[in-house]
Amino acid sequence: MSSLSRELVFLILQFLDEEKFKESVHKLEQESGFFFNMRYFEDMVTNGEWDEVEKYLSGFTKVDDNRYSMKIFFEIRKQKYLEALDKQDRSKAVDILVKDLKVFAAFNEDLFKEITQLLTLDNFRHNEQLSKYGDTKSARGIMLAELKKLIEANPLFRDKLQFPTLKNSRLRTLINQSLNWQHQLCKNPRPNPDIKTLFVDHSCGQPNGARAPSPVTNPLMGAVPKAGGFPPLGAHGPFQQTPPALPTSLAGWMANPSSVPHPSASAVPIGLTAVNNAAILKRPRTPTNNPAMDYQTADSDHVLKRTRPFGISEEVNNLPVNMLPVAYSSQSHGQSSYSPDDLPKNVVMTLSQGSTVKSMDFHPVQQILLLVGTNMGDVMVWDVGSRDRMALRNFKVWDLTVCSMPLQASLANDYTASVNRVMWSPDGTLFGVAYSKHIVHLYSYHGVDDLRNHLEIEAHVGSVNDLAFSYPNKQLCVVTCGEDRVIKVWDAVTGAKQYTFEGHEAPVYSVCPHHKENIQFIFSTATDGKIKAWLYDNMGSRVDYDAPGHSTTAMAYSADGTRLFSCGTKKEGESFLVEWNESEGAVKRTYNGLGKRSVGVVQFDTTKNRFLAAGDEFMIKFWDMDSSNLLTSVDAEGGLQPSPCIRFNKEGILLAVSTNDNGIKILANADGIRLLRTVENRTFDASRVATASVVKAQAPPIGTFPSNNVTVGTSLADRAPPAAAMVAINNDTRSLADVKPRIAEEAVDKSRIWKLTEITELSQCRALKLPDNLSPTRVSRLIYTNQGVAILALAANAVHKLWKWQKNDRNVSGKATTVVAPQLWQPSSGILMANDKSDTNPEEAVSCFALSKNDSYVMSASGGKISLFNMMTFRTMTTFMPPPPAATFLAFHPQDNNIIAIGMEDSSIQIYNVRVDEVKTKIKGHQKRITGLAFSHVLNVLVSSGADSQLCVWSTDGWEKQASKYLQIPSGRTPAPLADTRVQFHQDQIHLLAVHETQIAIFEAPKLECLKQWVPREVSGPITHATYSCDSQSIYVSFEDGSVGVLTASNLRLRCRIHQTAYLHPNPSLRVHPLVIAAHPSEPNQFALGLTDGGVYVLEPLESEGRWGSPPPTENGAGPSTASGATLSEQPQR
Repeated sequence: MSSLSRELVFLILQFLDEEKFKESVHKLEQESGFFFNMRYFEDMVTNGEWDEVEKYLSGFTKVDDNRYSMKIFFEIRKQKYLEALDKQDRSKAVDILVKDLKVFAAFNEDLFKEITQLLTLDNFRHNEQLSKYGDTKSARGIMLAELKKLIEANPLFRDKLQFPTLKNSRLRTLINQSLNWQHQLCKNPRPNPDIKTLFVDHSCGQPNGARAPSPVTNPLMGAVPKAGGFPPLGAHGPFQQTPPALPTSLAGWMANPSSVPHPSASAVPIGLTAVNNAAILKRPRTPTNNPAMDYQTADSDHVLKRTRPFGISEEVNNLPVNMLPVAYSSQSHGQSSYSPDDLPKNVVMTLSQGSTVKSMDFHPVQQILLLVGTNMGDVMVWDVGSRDRMALRNFKVWDLTVCSMPLQASLANDYTASVNRVMWSPDGTLFGVAYSKHIVHLYSYHGVDDLRNHLEIEAHVGSVNDLAFSYPNKQLCVVTCGEDRVIKVWDAVTGAKQYTFEGHEAPVYSVCPHHKENIQFIFSTATDGKIKAWLYDNMGSRVDYDAPGHSTTAMAYSADGTRLFSCGTKKEGESFLVEWNESEGAVKRTYNGLGKRSVGVVQFDTTKNRFLAAGDEFMIKFWDMDSSNLLTSVDAEGGLQPSPCIRFNKEGILLAVSTNDNGIKILANADGIRLLRTVENRTFDASRVATASVVKAQAPPIGTFPSNNVTVGTSLADRAPPAAAMVAINNDTRSLADVKPRIAEEAVDKSRIWKLTEITELSQCRALKLPDNLSPTRVSRLIYTNQGVAILALAANAVHKLWKWQKNDRNVSGKATTVVAPQLWQPSSGILMANDKSDTNPEEAVSCFALSKNDSYVMSASGGKISLFNMMTFRTMTTFMPPPPAATFLAFHPQDNNIIAIGMEDSSIQIYNVRVDEVKTKIKGHQKRITGLAFSHVLNVLVSSGADSQLCVWSTDGWEKQASKYLQIPSGRTPAPLADTRVQFHQDQIHLLAVHETQIAIFEAPKLECLKQWVPREVSGPITHATYSCDSQSIYVSFEDGSVGVLTASNLRLRCRIHQTAYLHPNPSLRVHPLVIAAHPSEPNQFALGLTDGGVYVLEPLESEGRWGSPPPTENGAGPSTASGATLSEQPQR
């Protein structure tokens, strides 16, 4: 079918809708497969019209097309099955099971058996995993949100979710034009022709001498009133007409769909498995809001004969599956799930800055860290959770001797500069500062107050107006623009200049780097209102068009990279906020509500792929991206600048806005308030400087664009509505005090009175011993599940124990906590997860295990064969690799759960493929047994550690050794002959924690440069275990004397010691101490201990404290207290 024929189908669809032929509309949608009407699909699902749902879907995809399609059909049929069971209609349920669900048994027989077993229950909610299943209406609603994400992510629906932009009654208009043209050709045209048929060409009757009327002014075919309903056909209304094609249009290369992951959905295996984020990175994203339909794809029979893979891919067959859906947070709903109530509009705090705020940016990973630049050249990092200023840098040229003469002359006259822009790099390890005088500074950020000079670049002549980070050729770069009318690209590692783009005739105001598939490009805007686009080459600008009103404009994409917006202000003060059709260089939508007399250039931001915000007229104004009209506005309790600076955090739950008294107000929604409460120290102690404490977030890989992946679970177990929004913070109605900037004298005073936090009593922290009715045996291994709702322990007798927390009024999140006790969980069969034992004494065997990312499976060994267990049923799925040698450490490959690295007793490492039951590679570099393994998906390396106190780095591409290094044993310390050395990567996937009974050390991979080393006092006894907190800001260390130390990870300074008496009742007859320590995956101040007597304890600081101690403060702007490679020794406290 040609592209014009395809367009004709869309015109017919519009006509049928306007004439209210609803059934015909949807039948044509299905038969053509050109447009998937999401609104119609929603209505059918909501009404439970399952046969019609599948019939409509069949026009676009089949069950076995791909993993997304399989998941869509499975979710629908599973819901239909559960509804039949809920109505006690057993015969219908059996019919659905046999006819609809049995097809999935070919891909997972265990799943089908578990679904079948639900028939034996009087109420399927008696199944623990389905106990939270609500009523039919709510279950359908939750499933629908998930289906929409899967459809948007499915490549087969690409360009089929958005109806093309058409003016009303377009088909009638074309017919009128044709009739007018026919009338013009009449030999005897009449003034008022009578059109009676369209079946034959028009021709007037007898001549009367009249001239034909103008084809423009004579509508021969009367318009019909527009039909109601069917919003998707004209969802956005008519836009302004596209201007004539530009001589250098971007249409060819900018209309390609992006290949970054879809922001809100990923295809997961059928059932209830959590999402494998690594796998998501390989999936193409379907743009969901691209109005430019790619009609060329219809130019052949490919539209009618859509390519479908034969059968199902190996990836689908081999991914672990599970039966029930997993909950997703309020941030993970699809676009339609958001409402204006999700906007952060509640003022929760004010930060006093001391000078006028010019630019702000939230950290992309640690989303309560706010970077701020001011008109006085000050750059600050704030922790909005604790309301502490973590670091400060004043404007200062680092090396004046290499500066140009114009810059030296400018500084000689006035050694001040304003900050024009601050921005974090995509992974948050660097940030850039653009100043009003020539200079760009890059800083590296290592957590808390550890801020280091990285690069100083004299980037432009005059003011540097903007900067941004980009990844041309997979290399992190900084793009800058300036008063000298030039755009430049710099290597962010070396500072070398990569490209220079010239062509603007006025100062360049802003830059906006982006990418489509593998094409990298930069938009730039100048103060004369010109917009240009550049590829990373020397071929000049690819486009040249005007901003609305020739205004000074900034541009930004939505978070998912599919929609382009700009906001600008004319010299006279009139402002424009618009959405662009980037493939045509035309304005697609103009948003109403901005002022006509704005002061300065209005700043704006986007969030949640749904909302726009701008600072204007002493307010924050909000728009829905799909509506031109102003959604709402807030004044943030007054005191804002005329055109305030605004910035959302990544999740859109916090919003920073500048005030007219040199301050910043932080606004939050209910989720933002909860986030701040988890890290806030509510009893602010003036004698302490709190450290940053953030909830866990996955750091994006360096060298790739960060994505907004939101895991879409499939477990009914957690398909419950989100917890009620928290309106007030623990009923605390007092206003939060402003935070004043610290001065050097204050820091000195604090350093004099700081002391180590010693916790010695049960009343000084929250500790919970987990209930246990099984025989107590020392705990060899301990881990939280990835969702943080359970703790798994492996005892020395080869038996696993699993504790699960339940959702209730006291624990609305259902995550591990000390507030309520969990249940020691066992399946109804009563079986235990017990490893195969070796012939030797199991107490002497080395235990090890690894948990799959979706918490469905655990791989484990206790001196015998390796076992793979189903975490829901406790069944042993398979065993393999009988000793000798025995396995001593296990680690799943981060990108493929079928690949496991197995450390062995004979010092070798085996790379094993579970699916084909084959050892792919055997590598050797240690002299004693393997005691630790850690993958870095950023560096693509595996780091191993052994009882020989050696670390080795292996490339995961070919498994060659890249580096090795022995730990430096402190003088006077003699470790045990087979002392364990454990390794764990920081969340940046570059820094490495090494744990040995004599020390804690931080290395930088892959060269294994030792950056810091910490040696404990001898009175504490050897270190038994240590781990990073989930945010990598702290390190929890357990000792043989029963105590636990809390170190600040950035500088290895001990800030808190928790004595054994704080969590254990003293018993002189028992010598008990922790053997293992595990950190909660999303609560940075919670950890668990596994003891020698078999006990497992969960510890948290008091709610009034909010964290474990505070570090000794450093002077304002200072870096860490120890140089790279320095060794710290813990000194007894005086």
